[in-house]
Amino acid sequence: MGLRLQGELAAHGVSPDIALASAHYYQAISLASQLGMRPLVAHCHFRLGTLYCRADNREQARQQLSTAAALFREMGMTYWLDQAAVEI
Repeated sequence: MGLRLQGELAAHGVSPDIALASAHYYQAISLASQLGMRPLVAHCHFRLGTLYCRADNREQARQQLSTAAALFREMGMTYWLDQAAVEI
């Protein structure tokens, strides 16, 4: 959870650090995957998708948001599934 929050901080500063934020999110995904924390994995993919949207990297944004949507769907997280659909 701490790595995701570090990603949030890097992504939402006055001058977002895309590289640092994405590095934190990817580290969080790796650790959360090892620990079986699927909701956290999905949220990190969602945040990566929104980060890449802000950076105008549409292909990576679409990939991350699609991954997040698939995970949200599998877990029945309909609110977040709707949010991912809006971003896609």
